Amino acid sequence: MSEKNKKENISHPKTLRQKILSWLGFLAMTAAILFFFAPESWWQFGVSPIEQRKNTANFTLAEIGGGEWDFAAQRGKVVVVNYWATWCPPCRVETPGLVNLANEYKSRNVEVVGVMVDENLNDVPPFVEKYQIKYPILTPGSDPNLPPAGMALPTTFLYDKNGRLAKKYTGIVLESTFKSDVEALLKEK
Repeated sequence: MSEKNKKENISHPKTLRQKILSWLGFLAMTAAILFFFAPESWWQFGVSPIEQRKNTANFTLAEIGGGEWDFAAQRGKVVVVNYWATWCPPCRVETPGLVNLANEYKSRNVEVVGVMVDENLNDVPPFVEKYQIKYPILTPGSDPNLPPAGMALPTTFLYDKNGRLAKKYTGIVLESTFKSDVEALLKEK
């Protein structure tokens, strides 16, 4: 092998500047992907202004184990309705925050309920036990805010004390975001 060929085969290590530019390019591409494919709730900070909220029709959902949960009976409370499934990895990430929220805010007139969309009801009790869920677990029904063509999971609806939809979250929501938005609604008259 000639000296010229040997020199061409030797790879030169990247300079610090090249490494930084590579990482910046990767981060820019990741940010662009997140921007175009992220759910709209990631970009909405805080709850909707009161004048933009619409009254939600009253509805009832069946509780697992019997009974009914009546949305109209929740007036005066901030209500968090979380749609989830046992097979949904983002739901498993989000559930501990919802459990903490429910436990911490129960005495402050905040009602958290979970609406499971599993087809096999036998999968639900082990999930509830594993995450120590004490809030009501419901089955889907006539919620007027559900889109007709299905939805991504998890999806969570946050209602103000007057039963108006204040925010819809799509995808994983941090516990701190839930708490911030709930606090804002608790301060409203």
